[in-house]
Amino acid sequence: QVQLVESGGGLVQPGGSLRLSCAASGSIFSINTMGWYRQAPGKERELVAVITIGGSTSTADSVKGRFTISRDNAKLTVYLQMNSLKPEDTAVYYCHADVRVRYDTHYVDYWGQGTQVTVSS
Repeated sequence: QVQLVESGGGLVQPGGSLRLSCAASGSIFSINTMGWYRQAPGKERELVAVITIGGSTSTADSVKGRFTISRDNAKLTVYLQMNSLKPEDTAVYYCHADVRVRYDTHYVDYWGQGTQVTVSS
């Protein structure tokens, strides 16, 4: 009923930049928080950044100063601008949204299928 589709992943060299996008679609009444998580092989999934409907953001210490999260509520889209990429940023990046479906009264977590980001020389 609700889908999150990520785009923008790929292979970049250390120090390079990448911009991820995640668009939500479906029978959506509203979206509270949206965010990005990542999971490297053999590691647990970790929070990268989140943004509320009002624009308040929180970013992991490991990416502060390099990554910036933003959203366009009219387009139901969240972005992650990644600069000064490091090999340790290599992971599958997942989009997340806390969604209130139309005709429902509560929020439900939805996840994208992930997009691969590889930082290597």
